[in-house]
Amino acid sequence: MTDAVAIARGWIGTPYVHQASCKSAGCDCLGLIRGVWRDLHGAEPEAVPAYTPDWDEPQGQEVLWRAALRHLRCVTDQPLQPGQVLLFRMRHDAVAKHLGILSQSGATPAFIHAYTGHGVVENPLSAPWARRIVARFSLT
Repeated sequence: MTDAVAIARGWIGTPYVHQASCKSAGCDCLGLIRGVWRDLHGAEPEAVPAYTPDWDEPQGQEVLWRAALRHLRCVTDQPLQPGQVLLFRMRHDAVAKHLGILSQSGATPAFIHAYTGHGVVENPLSAPWARRIVARFSLT
């Protein structure tokens, strides 16, 4: 298990709270990644501006993807490895606006994410989730 996976598992059970990043109190999918980043690296690399749940979807701007490219190393061309940050596009015609951390690869892949109505959970990376991945990044 990687450090990122161990840290992310420590957030399981945290309630979903939009724009938050406080272990056990509340976070959204970005807040989970921010919390894991802080445990691995210290201070966050930039202040996060206020954002809506739609992530500029009406404008078609890939705000979250561009931010990931500023601070994380893209590893989409490498094999799936636990600890990678997964970026999801929830609909074909939408911007990428969901994040998770791959917790297990191989025959039964899984990922940890903060999900509206569920909080931070670990789910199988089922085919419907896997086909929504548009990029993968390394936190280290």
